[in-house]
Amino acid sequence: MHLCESRGGSTLFRRPVGRDVDSYFWDEVDMKRIVLFLAVFALAMPVMAQDWARAKVEKSPRHREWVTVKHDGRSVETFVVYPESKDKAPVVLVIHEIFGMTDWVQDLADQLAEAGYIAVAPDLLSGMGPNGGRSTAFTEQGKAMEAVSHLNADQITADLNAVADYALKLPSSSGKLFVTGYCWGGGQSFRFATNRKDLKAAFVFYGPPPDKDAMKNITAPVYGFYGGNDNRIDSTIPQAKQDMAAAGKTYDPVVYEGAGHGFMRAGEAPDASEANKKARNDAWERWKSLLAK
Repeated sequence: MHLCESRGGSTLFRRPVGRDVDSYFWDEVDMKRIVLFLAVFALAMPVMAQDWARAKVEKSPRHREWVTVKHDGRSVETFVVYPESKDKAPVVLVIHEIFGMTDWVQDLADQLAEAGYIAVAPDLLSGMGPNGGRSTAFTEQGKAMEAVSHLNADQITADLNAVADYALKLPSSSGKLFVTGYCWGGGQSFRFATNRKDLKAAFVFYGPPPDKDAMKNITAPVYGFYGGNDNRIDSTIPQAKQDMAAAGKTYDPVVYEGAGHGFMRAGEAPDASEANKKARNDAWERWKSLLAK
């Protein structure tokens, strides 16, 4: 018995051949591999395929640019979008999902600018990708997720502080700073509030809370936005409320029933479910109201 390649030479579907092999058995094995491969690919597709988000950004009339924010030997590639306004504008620091810098993150930044804010979204994978690249250097979504998951916490804080400092010094900045994050970035926005004293507010979208002991360092109100069908994150809310209250801090979470994890992105996609779409719209209205306070 020996091995040969089948189905277009793909090493994914190698099969033993020979008269002593039960071909039906190996057909079943190959079919299971195909199903598993397609399932994994399907899960990644909603994040990978964001042509709709890219199209929206490219049609935007607002000025957008990539800048390199340098600090402590690092160069953080940052997406910046400016509002069309005659007045100086507050800054919103946007922390991306576990998928790294995606088209949707840039779309969200543009929407913030449309609402009247200077949006700055650092690619926290800057210099961490293959050949020293950033998020776009990763050809596999899973590899980008792994890289984000293993980012050093101190490096993240230093990157965010550097980008925030850069944005606040922009001539068009009003000097007011907010932070927002999504998924992995939601947890980072909550954690950033423990490290940044001049924040006006932190907006946490379906992210976990920081350590209890760090909450005493928070000086800004924290507003949470969560999907009702996201127990992995929602189960942290009661303890976070208790810990924040004990520390004398403001924490105001809202759960949007029927919505899943990532509803701000999923609710905007062409194939959005009604629950995610409603949650996204309701959360956006609440968010704009809080930003304007």
